[in-house]
Amino acid sequence: MSSGKPGVVLLAIDDDRKSLELIEDALSREDLTILTATDPAAGLEMVLQRRPEIVLLDLVMPQMNGIRVLEQILAAAPATEVILITGHYSAESAVEAIRKGASDYLTKPLSIARLRERVDALIAEFAQRRRALQLDSEMLQACQFQGMVGRSMLMLEVFSRIRRAAPHFKTALVTGATGTGKELAATALHRLSPVGSARFAVCNSSAIVETLFESELFGHVKGAFTGATEDKKGLFEYAAGGTVFLDEIGDLPLATQTKLLRVLETREYQRVGSPVPRKTDVRVIAATNRDLREMIDRKEFREDLFYRLAMVEIKLPRLAERKEDLPLLERHIIERMSATYGKPIRGIAPRVQILLARYSWPGNVRELENVLGHACMMCDSDLVDVRDLPEHLTESVCRAPAEDESLLPMAEMHKRHALRVLAAVRGNKAEAARILGVHRATLYRLIEERDPEDNRAEET
Repeated sequence: MSSGKPGVVLLAIDDDRKSLELIEDALSREDLTILTATDPAAGLEMVLQRRPEIVLLDLVMPQMNGIRVLEQILAAAPATEVILITGHYSAESAVEAIRKGASDYLTKPLSIARLRERVDALIAEFAQRRRALQLDSEMLQACQFQGMVGRSMLMLEVFSRIRRAAPHFKTALVTGATGTGKELAATALHRLSPVGSARFAVCNSSAIVETLFESELFGHVKGAFTGATEDKKGLFEYAAGGTVFLDEIGDLPLATQTKLLRVLETREYQRVGSPVPRKTDVRVIAATNRDLREMIDRKEFREDLFYRLAMVEIKLPRLAERKEDLPLLERHIIERMSATYGKPIRGIAPRVQILLARYSWPGNVRELENVLGHACMMCDSDLVDVRDLPEHLTESVCRAPAEDESLLPMAEMHKRHALRVLAAVRGNKAEAARILGVHRATLYRLIEERDPEDNRAEET
């Protein structure tokens, strides 16, 4: 075993001691700590204790199958890059290894140059990831707006509209599907307005009994109705000089809509049971996940009230429409949840990011918070993995149209493996053919391209 300054930790697991010695000699460098194990069980114990960034794993060992060891390594340390090494190459085993999560597949006898190149590339990637994490943290700060997070053009437009409207609005309408953050947008409008330090009173229209709407909004006097044993302030009086937020305005009864319209027009209201008019200076923000224009056509919502409320309209996009915001939202939520649960979670595994990006998010940002909150509670490492996610999400993504490579024809499996190798060597077809152990013309046939030499032969 050799070690250097603290940096990347590499673990080599191989029952052949000579292979381990070769790896140690070939990869010795100051910023790389090299651990070795001849027994898979001992290697797995090292994975748990040291959390190596890189594992070089022999595919064929008498004690345990390398694929099984690969699965256990990635279950314990999802961020670890595992490179499988074997003296018995086959396209089938290579495809299986990639499907199971291996990052590369090398053949024996090991090419020292190729091994160094791959490990050097991974070390450079880790350094780049560390820099990216720092940049992500800085970007997250730059892309937060009054509790909302986004860098997509759709969200930047939302932020811009809120900034421009906040100093001037008297009424505003926030629309969007459930879970898109309508209350956050309303709160931002209030905070950035001239009355941002005054009260922000919230009324959830869908949670109030119809007969009590007027009392909730405008208050009542003692004896106004059965049960009115004392005078009560309504939200308009409570929020004097501030803002009233009417959530789910589409659920407001028509009779109350009429009285709300009069208040917005005259800036006066009356407590239930009192003839005395009272002045109001509150700003009103309404929100809904319903199509008020369709409700107007069905005579379920007053057209004049709609136009009075929608002097400024802020439309919030669905999460599926701004998936470029997912990485920032994920980081924002993970940071908040890890602090809430007292866990040192630094992020999510790349395969989880891919899975989350494939999901349709019908519940929008609220569902994302629910999923990642669940994952952070279940997580027992510093990285959220697939096993930490709710079952409904992983099952939904798995049911989505996606090919299972194990069901593909062998020729297609070979083609896909060749394309992966080609991508790993950045399009160098000669190097890809050497790694695959085939002639370059065979590689061209595998990926269904014409060999340039064939084209030149035809031209002559």
